[in-house]
Amino acid sequence: MWRNRTAPVAMLLALAVALPAVAAEDDGWVSLFDGKTLAGWIQKNGKATYEVVDGTIVGTSAKSSPNSFLCTEKDYGDFELEFDVKLFNNELNSGVQIRSKTKEPKGDEKFGRVNGPQVEIEASGEKGAASGYLYAEACGGWMTPDEKRVPRKVFKDGEWNHYRVLAQGARIQVWINGQPVEDITDEIRFESHPKGFIGLQVHGVGDKGPYKVAWRNIRIKVLDAKE
Repeated sequence: MWRNRTAPVAMLLALAVALPAVAAEDDGWVSLFDGKTLAGWIQKNGKATYEVVDGTIVGTSAKSSPNSFLCTEKDYGDFELEFDVKLFNNELNSGVQIRSKTKEPKGDEKFGRVNGPQVEIEASGEKGAASGYLYAEACGGWMTPDEKRVPRKVFKDGEWNHYRVLAQGARIQVWINGQPVEDITDEIRFESHPKGFIGLQVHGVGDKGPYKVAWRNIRIKVLDAKE
């Protein structure tokens, strides 16, 4: 009996067209935020609140709270990180921790003090700001030397800003809205913080506020140390 052997092939081709590709990022990229929940994240330090609003993570400051951090449950060493960030209030200083960890908790502390390199997020204002420079949170202060920490107007106040962070060994580079801002090699900090979590900071504001900051499109690509 004659059979139409082309039918199964045609069906497979139709399915291949109809079905979407596997929901994974291209070229090794992985989304850290699913746009709906805070799965994969945990808050350490502070009383600021973090919630998902319209596909973004919104952090809101709390009065009399120390710095707050929403941190990835996973640690990362060498990587390329991208995210968008928007300050709803220019009075709020913020940042993104990289390769960070926590010190041993004291007293009734649950997590201990978050510490490690931080990529600065700050409104430019009229004179510019330190956005994109590196600060060693709770472990030494500014990593970017004073003479190189020149205020720049690369951060767009009240708008979404795109950050790109490339961390390879002791070298860390930062771009904001496509403009290179930071390129530093810090062997001392790399020795103490070769890997760690990513953290979204809401800075303490004393008795002011509440102020808000939001992040979206947070993704990371883990790099081989040899790359």
